[in-house]
Amino acid sequence: MRRFAFVFLLAAVLAPSALAKGPSAASVTGPGLGKAVSVNGTEGSGALGDLTQYSGLFPAAFGQTPDPMLHSRPTGKLGPRFTIRYVVPGGGGERFRIRQDLYLYAKGGALTYTKPGQRIFDQRTRGGWYRGGPALKQTLVRAGLPRTAPRSSDSNLAMLLGIGAPGAALLTGAAVFLARRRHAA
Repeated sequence: MRRFAFVFLLAAVLAPSALAKGPSAASVTGPGLGKAVSVNGTEGSGALGDLTQYSGLFPAAFGQTPDPMLHSRPTGKLGPRFTIRYVVPGGGGERFRIRQDLYLYAKGGALTYTKPGQRIFDQRTRGGWYRGGPALKQTLVRAGLPRTAPRSSDSNLAMLLGIGAPGAALLTGAAVFLARRRHAA
């Protein structure tokens, strides 16, 4: 009986570290964010647990059957690109850093892309596209990302051109007027 209790106690102490193969931290950066948004929790619970599940991190890293990854890059407007950076602890104090591109406001639902070949444990990520849908967006909005897409630099450029073009025409007209006035005097 003592032997059984010892084995049970040893398993209870070692099992959590053996099972902890997910990220210990994640952060999101991108347009419209003043600073990185930290996503907290643990692998199995909280916002970090939800993020790893809804972003397709595990099937993109290790593969899964049935395969939930998309077969090709989605078409249409994906919206602004954000970046999720995960820190995954390994044995002996080693840390693996996995990056996913995030398209939170993509038409049809939030998407992630994991580049193949990123090192994690003794292998490389499988990679690919994954549709996280509304659950991924809700998780990240609760973590601090905006509910709607930030204004893109294209709209800022359009605004500058809208103001700049008439302003430039006005300045050019004033310069021509002054030049003619000087020439006439």
